[in-house]
Amino acid sequence: MKLGRISAAIGAVAATALATMLNLGATEAAAAPNFQMPFKCGYTATAATFSGHNPANSVDFQKSGITGDPVVASAAGTVSRVADEGGTSYGKWIEIDHGGGWTTRYAHLSAQSVSQGQQVRLGTQIGLAGATGGVTGPHLHYEQRLNGSAQKVKLNGVAVPYYGHPSFTSKNNCGGGGSNPYSPEQVCGAGYSVINQHGLGKQGAVYLLYNAGNGTNCVATMKHTDLGKKTATSAFLTVEGGQRATDSGDYSYYAGPVKKEARGTCVQWGGSVGSEKYTSPFEHCG
Repeated sequence: MKLGRISAAIGAVAATALATMLNLGATEAAAAPNFQMPFKCGYTATAATFSGHNPANSVDFQKSGITGDPVVASAAGTVSRVADEGGTSYGKWIEIDHGGGWTTRYAHLSAQSVSQGQQVRLGTQIGLAGATGGVTGPHLHYEQRLNGSAQKVKLNGVAVPYYGHPSFTSKNNCGGGGSNPYSPEQVCGAGYSVINQHGLGKQGAVYLLYNAGNGTNCVATMKHTDLGKKTATSAFLTVEGGQRATDSGDYSYYAGPVKKEARGTCVQWGGSVGSEKYTSPFEHCG
């Protein structure tokens, strides 16, 4: 009997270890958004990292006269927290949920211009930089988190050096989205809001939208280059357990809309412009 119990215990431990490895694999498979600097296109600031920072992988954006400068979303998502710690900690701060376990935090703001539950696009202004909370001077405290743990920050695919004070210039929404005469919301129609997006290099970006009224997802791929010229562009959407729906062809401005009802079901989405492609994991299962 004792040997049987020991064997059962070993089996239970092994099963738990296997489940843990599978969960880790799922976490690693969740693609990070192509996070951009949380300032408008062309804005230059020092991305300061230093030993003893809390959390260790956070970045302080520093610049003379930064107070009052617009702070923008570094990727599309849903505002999950708008808080004010007064004269301590983060002070006025905002958190955005980007899906797949990824969130970003923006702290020490002088003003907040979004509300909890609001959906924001890449480059949407969310507040103003400042010096609220436990600080010695004005700056923007910024974090990229995966499943609640702060990760080493990447900006437009470029890793911020640890530890140092390099200068970065924002490429957030540069040249692309603003020059296309159409928006993802126009392509998908009334009632749809962007819940995620992924850049396709300089070629464009693919957007996932959701209509809470009818539980329908929509995918649109927006071109950023060769606007008005018909080039290979695609958008696709798969509801888990179903078949992929695709819109593909030579288009002047965008591919899509591709729509499928997916209330309470995971979806996989993506698209392409030219040789640049993106395919998401199955996500947004709520």
